[in-house]
Amino acid sequence: MLRPEDLGEGERERWRALRAASTVPRNPFMEPEFADAVGRVRPRARVAVVYEGREPVGFLPHERGRFGQGQALAYGVSDAQGAVLSPGIGLDAGELVRACSLSSFAFDNLEAEQGLFTAHAAAEYAAYVIDVEKGYETYESVLRAQSPKFLKTTLAKERRLGRQVGELRFVFDERDPAALRALMAWKSAQYRRTGRRDRFAQEWITRLVHMLAKTRAPECSGTLSVLYAGERPIAAHFGLRSATVLACWFPAYDTEFSKYSPGLVLHLRMAEAAAAEGIGLLDLGRGAAEYKDSLKTGELAVYEGAWTRPGAGAALYWLSREPARRAHHFVRGRPRLAAAAARMLKSAGRLRRS
Repeated sequence: MLRPEDLGEGERERWRALRAASTVPRNPFMEPEFADAVGRVRPRARVAVVYEGREPVGFLPHERGRFGQGQALAYGVSDAQGAVLSPGIGLDAGELVRACSLSSFAFDNLEAEQGLFTAHAAAEYAAYVIDVEKGYETYESVLRAQSPKFLKTTLAKERRLGRQVGELRFVFDERDPAALRALMAWKSAQYRRTGRRDRFAQEWITRLVHMLAKTRAPECSGTLSVLYAGERPIAAHFGLRSATVLACWFPAYDTEFSKYSPGLVLHLRMAEAAAAEGIGLLDLGRGAAEYKDSLKTGELAVYEGAWTRPGAGAALYWLSREPARRAHHFVRGRPRLAAAAARMLKSAGRLRRS
């Protein structure tokens, strides 16, 4: 059991090799560099290393609560979670979690093919993806077939934005700290406007994003993409990229320019730039949204749930998470109720700002 920063280089290389051999997309949230960054802002972050003889054959990044309750690393923030294991390893979830001295192990974005934990999932969700493996032009042709009105309207708004506001410029990997600060301010305002909890009001998340913005590793690199009109940033996104996957994380835009749909324009330019960089997949993450429905080419399954040890551990997990999860799932499964809940959240957001 190690803190992420205490992993040796041999263990890190083995971790990377296991990810490279996996059949699932190489999501940067599942790399040791992400675990390192989380470990610097979350003191309870740990990595369980499984050995076969002297050979490391598995890793479980996680966080341990005060009473032995465990959860996936950066639970509630990370968009891909789970164990990194050698194929065919003779291990079950209970054995691994008990060896970590945990009474439970909760996850909310468990990636597909995590056979060790999927049996303990309480719900399955769709993570929406954009496939640009065959190039951006092919992706645009897919959009013309499945969402012709959306594409035509968005491209027309992009041209109008350039004419009426200023010449458009897109930077795929912007290093200007001012652009990151602008993005975080827009996103905080969006959270408040829609009545949701402001993630950037939590110091550890803000520190984590700043740390990852400086991370440059082949399979986990912070990537800030910015759409400028003239010299003014009007939309931006911060996420993580590997050689093959761009994990979309925090998109936002300046609401002064809402009528031009700058967020949609930004995502099209991100897809174009990612394809040019050799990235084959943009992972838009879990959670239904109209813009995702318009942009997506497919879906991946992610899971929410927990392994729990019978007894006090199971009771603590259930009391802390399950009622809220069930209520959320009940509402999301009923469109009229979900729409009413969204209106209530926006009303609450307006009251908070007044």
